[in-house]
Formats: sequence, structure tokens, C-alpha cells
Amino acid sequence: MNDSWHNGMAYERFMGRWSVQIGRRFLEWLAAPPGGSWLDVGCGTGALTRLIIEKYMPNEITGIDQSAGFIAHVQNSIIDPRAHFKVGLAQSLDVDSNSIDTVVSGLVINFVPQPGEAILEMLRVTKPGGRIGIFVWDYAAGMKMLRYFWDAALEVDPGAVEHDEGLRFPICREGQLEAAARAAGLKQVEAAPIGVETVFQNFDDYWQPFLGKVGAPPSYLAALEPEASQRIADRLREMLPYDEQGTIRLPARAWTVKGTA
Repeated sequence: MNDSWHNGMAYERFMGRWSVQIGRRFLEWLAAPPGGSWLDVGCGTGALTRLIIEKYMPNEITGIDQSAGFIAHVQNSIIDPRAHFKVGLAQSLDVDSNSIDTVVSGLVINFVPQPGEAILEMLRVTKPGGRIGIFVWDYAAGMKMLRYFWDAALEVDPGAVEHDEGLRFPICREGQLEAAARAAGLKQVEAAPIGVETVFQNFDDYWQPFLGKVGAPPSYLAALEPEASQRIADRLREMLPYDEQGTIRLPARAWTVKGTA
């Protein structure tokens, strides 16, 4: 798929606000000790990195992401001498073996062609006994703001089936992330769902971020004819639940796994 990941500001409007909320819940669950060295694999626009700096007092933290645009964005937005960022791949980390105390990866491993290779790399760079934590959205059922979108898109355009993240990413289904972590050799494995609520003031607050051309749904929309895009918007306007004030409240669930090297 030709998902676009170049514009940090557009991604912040689309998914960044929810990444912060789920990232905070994830870090509380991970319960990693403060201080030490951290690695944020697939750091994106820096949601997890920022939370770690604020709450966990790392001695140093490195963020790695495949997107040069995201790395440029995070380098401009996180100015802290403990933080370092570089472009790189999750499946071939440019990090010394047995050098990191805590490795985290949020909302990215499903985009890696071979997720198991990325988990093996996280194990390689983590110190013996160090902690590793990973989480992904439950695209198939639990991440409702995206599930509604793809369900509407499939009604309008049967070709959307090739882009639907719920179908594309088996590792984001219940139990699959945990199974991959165990297969890679993670020890003392624990897994759990965590959730937040995504709240939109009205339909435009929900819909406009989908037009930013960054991420899977916006990239898909950008390739459509305007008439098809409008039909999806019209169908979503009918499908979405509204409260008496016109607010849209949707649950968002992620699958998590943690363990030690």
C-alpha cells in the first residue's frame, strides 16, 4: 500500500492526539523504572518520546523512524539534550546490541513488512533483563474512529478492501501480538487491552483530519475521485453516533504486550 507518512503536522491532527492518550495509558501499564537508556522504535511525531521525557526521567532516549518528515518534525518539537532522533528501520536498528534499558514501540510494528524481525531487533539491542513494550491499534474491531471509516468506504468502494487496516494487519488482531512476542523470545510476557475515548465536537472535527493525506485512510482518500470521497463522507455522516450536543464519542482499543529480554 502507498500509505503516506511525510507531514508531521497533518499526522498530529489525524492521529497524534489519540496517540498521546493511548501512550500515556500504555506507559502506566508498562511500569518501566525511571532513568536509564530508552529506545522508541517508530517514534513518529514523538508522542511516546515526549511522555517518557516528562514522566520517566531517562538518562537518554533515542527515537528512530522510517519517515524523514516525521524525524524532522520531532527534532524541531522536542528540544532536550537527552533526546536523539534518526531515520531508520525497525527491522534493522542502527543501535548497539545489549545497550538499552527500555525499548518501546507504539502503533507502528504492523507497518513493518516482517513484524517478527522488528521484535527480534528490539531483543537484540535490549540489555539482559531490560524491558520491552509494544502496542498496536485494534483496527479490526476496537479502534472505532477508523472502523467506521473503513466500513463506510467499503460500502462505497469495494476496492477499499485492499486498504482496510483491519484486514491488512493480522498482528493487530486479538492474541497475535502476544504470539509474535513469545515466538521471538520475549520473556515474562504479559498482554492486555488498553483503551481511551476519542471525542469529536462535530462531524467536521471527525472528518477534516482524514483529508490531510498522511496515514492509511487519508492516503486512500487522496487517491479517490472527489465524488467518491464525498459519498464516503455522506455515508459516515449517517452512520456515526451523536449525542444531544452533536458530539461524537468513540472507543479506541489497543493490544499491548510487555516482557523482558
